[in-house]
Amino acid sequence: MTTATVAVSAPADKKFKLNVRDFGIVFGLIAIMLFLTLNTGTFLTGRNFINLFDQAAIVGLLAAAATLCIVSGVFDLSSTANLAVSAIAGVMITQHLGVIAGFVGALLVGAALGTVTGLIVVSTKVNSFIGTLAVSIIYRGLAIVITGGAIVAPLPEQLAAFQTWTWPSLFGLTAGSVLMVAVTIVLGIVLWRTTFGRRIYAVGGNKEAARLSGIRTGSIQVAVFAISGLCSAMAGMILASRAGSAQPAMAIGVELTAIAAVVIGGTSILGGQGAMWRAFVGVMILTVIGNGFNLLHWDTTYQQVVTGVLILLAVAADGLFFRKRTG
Repeated sequence: MTTATVAVSAPADKKFKLNVRDFGIVFGLIAIMLFLTLNTGTFLTGRNFINLFDQAAIVGLLAAAATLCIVSGVFDLSSTANLAVSAIAGVMITQHLGVIAGFVGALLVGAALGTVTGLIVVSTKVNSFIGTLAVSIIYRGLAIVITGGAIVAPLPEQLAAFQTWTWPSLFGLTAGSVLMVAVTIVLGIVLWRTTFGRRIYAVGGNKEAARLSGIRTGSIQVAVFAISGLCSAMAGMILASRAGSAQPAMAIGVELTAIAAVVIGGTSILGGQGAMWRAFVGVMILTVIGNGFNLLHWDTTYQQVVTGVLILLAVAADGLFFRKRTG
C-alpha cells in the first residue's frame, strides 16, 4: 500500500496478502530466540518469558501508539512527557478519590493532553517531530510545576490496591503485560479492519489525495494523537504502579525506544505502511536482545551498538524498498 488512492480503495485482504518477505522480521526474532535457547539454560523458561513481557509492557504500549502515529504520517515525541503528567495526575486523584478514580482520571488526562498535542500540530501545521518535541518540554515543565519537582505517592493504605498492574493474572503474566497485549490486539484490529484504520493509511500515504477524496485529515491525526495520549497514560499508570509513586522524570527517552521498535518491525517512517503486529515483533526483538545480554553476561555497552545497527539497517531497507516501489 503506497498511495492514498490504494489505501482508500484497497480492501484489507489485499493488504495482508501472504508474502514470505513480509515476515522476515519474525524469522529474525526466531533466530535470536533459538540462539539464546542453545546458549543459555534459562532463556526458554516460563519465568523468563513472564519477565520478557513485563519488560516489554511500557515500550509495547508506547510502540502501539507510535505505530498509529507513524502510519498516519506524524511522530509523537511528547508521549513520555504525557506519561509523566498522566501518572502524576492519577496518583494525586488517587490520594483524594481512591485508586479506581485515579486510574480513570489518568486516562482522561492522557487522552486530553494527546488531543491538545494533536490540535497544536494540526492547527499550526508545524512538523510533528519539532512540534511534539516542543510540547514534550511543556508537559515536562507542567509536571514539575504540579509536583514542585517532588515524588508523589498514594496513601500507605492505598498502596496495595494501587499496585494492581504488578499482580499476576492471565498465564502468570502481570496485569500490565496483559493490558499491553490486549491494547496491541485491539489497535491492530482497528488499523486492519475498520474504516478509521484505512483512513489512517490513506492520510499517511498521501495526505493531499486523502483530503481530496473527502477524508478529514486533520481530524484523523488529532484522533491518532488522542489515542497516543491514552496509551501513554496506561503506560504511566503501570510504571507508577510498579514504583508505587510518580515523578516528573518518568520514562525520559523511552519514546525513542518505542519509535525504534516500530521502525525495526518494518513500519515505514514515510507513513502509509505498517502493521501493529510488526511493532509488537520489534518490541520483542529489542526486549529479547536486552534479555540475552543479561543472560550471557555480556557488556551491556554493546547492546546500544546492536540496537543502533538494527535501526540503521531498518531505515536503510525502508528507503531501498521505497525507491524500488517508486521506480
